Amino acid sequence: MASALINNASQIYFDSVFGMENECMVKMFEDLESSGLKGFLGCSSAIYEAALVEFFQNASVRDDKVVGTVQGKSVEFTEKVFAGTFELPTEGLTDMSDVPKDLVFDAQIAFSYDVTVKAGSFDAVTHERFLMMSAIHGGVKVNWGRLLFNIFKDMVTPTTKQAKGYVVQICILLKGAPDLDLGESKDFPPLKILTAMTVGTYVAKNKDITVDVDEPAGDEPVVKKKASSKRRPAPAVGEPVSKKKRTTAGRAAPTEKGLAMVPMVQDVEPLSTIPVPTPKAPKRRAPKRKLILPT
Repeated sequence: MASALINNASQIYFDSVFGMENECMVKMFEDLESSGLKGFLGCSSAIYEAALVEFFQNASVRDDKVVGTVQGKSVEFTEKVFAGTFELPTEGLTDMSDVPKDLVFDAQIAFSYDVTVKAGSFDAVTHERFLMMSAIHGGVKVNWGRLLFNIFKDMVTPTTKQAKGYVVQICILLKGAPDLDLGESKDFPPLKILTAMTVGTYVAKNKDITVDVDEPAGDEPVVKKKASSKRRPAPAVGEPVSKKKRTTAGRAAPTEKGLAMVPMVQDVEPLSTIPVPTPKAPKRRAPKRKLILPT
């Protein structure tokens, strides 16, 4: 179960990505830092699998707080504790539908031409998440402490079926809880951390992706992959064109001997119908008798 929780998590090593040569990618990470998300996305911590699994098995929302039981001890986290732990902004928009429409349109253009995106990735980005991306790109102040805490509450609510992606952040919260022995830890998977190398590899693999935003179906751009042409290249001028030899299955090809010239008959007379006489039945002859005279 712990591996499934980690699959939906990722972290950013900001000091590494700021050294990239790709200006567009650096600008994107600078926007994330300016929005106040560096403490939340850039935190590093060990993973305590046993405590993490036990927390999600028992966690729930009560009185607008996330509560749970770990090692038989009760833990609870409020919005204030959550925002203070990761130094999240507590002022600004609390509803993403209030993001100005012009900023949403500008974000469509920016993510379509300036940022490499994987084909089909926007299919998994909800409308609310794209509005978050638009607010970050437009420099809008957002109350990230409340917004992210509301997502945290959705993670422990069974009816919402929210992806549980806060594994690093929850481990940090549990580490700060009193009287808990979290046991052995394991490192966060390196491939889940965005560095200059991992981001550069991602860009290299998806550099041929194009995005069509001329007629967007909704508020998110549609990602299309360049189709590779399967046509054969035309032969160069003066280059002989080879023809395919047609093969015949079945009888063997006639030999040269069988293809000898046969003279044709000239002035062919028409055929006439000749009646055929019906043969007569043969006559039966009696055997000859010899005359024997008395002595």
